[in-house]
Amino acid sequence: VQLQASGGGSIQTGGSLRLSCAASGLTFTNYFISWFRQSSRNEREFVAGISPNTNTPRYADSVKGRFTVSRDNTKNMVYLQMNNLNPEDTAVYYCAARRNDATARYRFGDYRLYNFWGQGTQVTVSS
Repeated sequence: VQLQASGGGSIQTGGSLRLSCAASGLTFTNYFISWFRQSSRNEREFVAGISPNTNTPRYADSVKGRFTVSRDNTKNMVYLQMNNLNPEDTAVYYCAARRNDATARYRFGDYRLYNFWGQGTQVTVSS
């Protein structure tokens, strides 16, 4: 199984970035896919996730209204559109996959339950 995150970069406050996560080696529609981030100040935190069949999105309160998660099951891809970025969004962003079992709909924010992780992509927002 491989998850490949891309799309990070350096941007100024108020700008936008789109992250992509390419998945391979798994039955994509069996997995709930999420984005987490980790900075030097904070431990790994949930950002957004999306269910495989209903495409139901979940968001951390800190990104609601600014970030949009989506997936394309025909391409095994998940995206994170990030708008109105601010310096607090600076972090390494990871995509992760977990089985879409009965607990996925309400325990999507627990990073310990994710089976597979990508390598991370750096997002740096300057003021």
